[in-house]
Amino acid sequence: MSTTNETGQAIVLGASIGGLLAARVLSESYTKVTVFDRDELPAEVADRKGVPQSEHSHGLLARGRQVLEELFPGLTADLTGQGALAIDIQRDCLWVNDGHRIPRVASGLQGLCVSRRALEGYVRDRVRTLPNVEIHDGCEAFGLLADADGGTVTGARILPRGGEEQHHDADLVVDATGRGNRGPTWLAELGYQPAVEDRVDPGTVYVSRDYRRTPGDAGFAAFISSPSPAAPYGGVAISAEGDRWMVTLLGVGPGQAPPVDPDGFLAFAGRLPAPELHALLSRAEPLGPPKRMRLPTSVRRRYEHLARLPEGFIAVADAVCSFNPAYGQGMTVAAVEAMVLRDCLRQGRRELPRRFFAGAAKVVDVPWDMAVGADLRYPTVVGPRSRRTRFLNGYVARLHVAAARHAVVGRRFLSVANLMTPPPGLFAPGIVARVLWSGGRTVPTAAHPESTPQAEELVVR
Repeated sequence: MSTTNETGQAIVLGASIGGLLAARVLSESYTKVTVFDRDELPAEVADRKGVPQSEHSHGLLARGRQVLEELFPGLTADLTGQGALAIDIQRDCLWVNDGHRIPRVASGLQGLCVSRRALEGYVRDRVRTLPNVEIHDGCEAFGLLADADGGTVTGARILPRGGEEQHHDADLVVDATGRGNRGPTWLAELGYQPAVEDRVDPGTVYVSRDYRRTPGDAGFAAFISSPSPAAPYGGVAISAEGDRWMVTLLGVGPGQAPPVDPDGFLAFAGRLPAPELHALLSRAEPLGPPKRMRLPTSVRRRYEHLARLPEGFIAVADAVCSFNPAYGQGMTVAAVEAMVLRDCLRQGRRELPRRFFAGAAKVVDVPWDMAVGADLRYPTVVGPRSRRTRFLNGYVARLHVAAARHAVVGRRFLSVANLMTPPPGLFAPGIVARVLWSGGRTVPTAAHPESTPQAEELVVR
């Protein structure tokens, strides 16, 4: 049964990507949706304090673009009109995994090269136009309101900057306050046990710098060279609006952090197994100094395992699971969670939190396992290494070898990584056969610069 256009009010705490997408979906089912954020939200496209990662490179996976286009028709055309680039994720990107290149052919996986600030600003503007949504900035979430026995959350306590605490009633409160959220504390104040948390510190530092992008200065729209235990450093370059390259270098483990001085930054890029990024940075004009960020611990809150949950409260995006940002999964997972929320609301509001957290857990399972499994390849990263984790890491290492030889294997890996294909697709007979045939030992193919590929269609059988 659809709940579209039913009465009621919803509150979203946080106006980042996850909160804005939740508000967009809630606007279909509630008479009024109010979004509160503690930042002063910029009127123009700009970085802001509450999103410190905004000035670093971001990835919007194919599934993320698909969902955003469904929620905001015309998004891709609008953003490309503002300077973003619509791309084929395999053909237009140079992928180097464990030193092995994925052949660049047309895959049908559609991505979008755009900065976090531009994407968030666009989504915020679209949400503002919804007649039943209000966005209030400079307002910090201070806690939850509940009925007498604490069984149902009935609203939120809000502290406007320079004002007095306000109580806002709601039929649903959504915690979208990000990595630093206090949702578990708020629930504890109502007498609920905290959700079990899975934590993994990736031990990763990255440093980013913008460069001017000129026509023909590179044969790719994006460059991704992933780190590996043998070479624990990597680099990313993303075409972005404003004729810029957004470049991020990263190192995993002690002593691997990229330098923040310009000469050291450039020299670090020269360590990558693929020379194209170093060559690009050697001739491109820098647009600012390098900026450093230590990646925080990845945290997954297991709300789906709680025996007791209040009605009227859910958490989304980083408030449920904050990933290692090096894998570019966060925005896409937030988008897919929004679709889970939409589906749950269309089935009714009864036991909404329990149904939503169960559905969100299934969304998070795949990217969490991929990211944490990859992190645990490094001996300096602390965490349980199950037999399953060791097997999958060993298989994926062999798959990267096969992907360098077979475009179809590369396409399947990228499809799974972009949340378009379930992980069992990596074990389809045709893929396994190529992985086994290719063997596990070969000379990495990344050391040799590639020529610009011809566009050809990739048929997956």
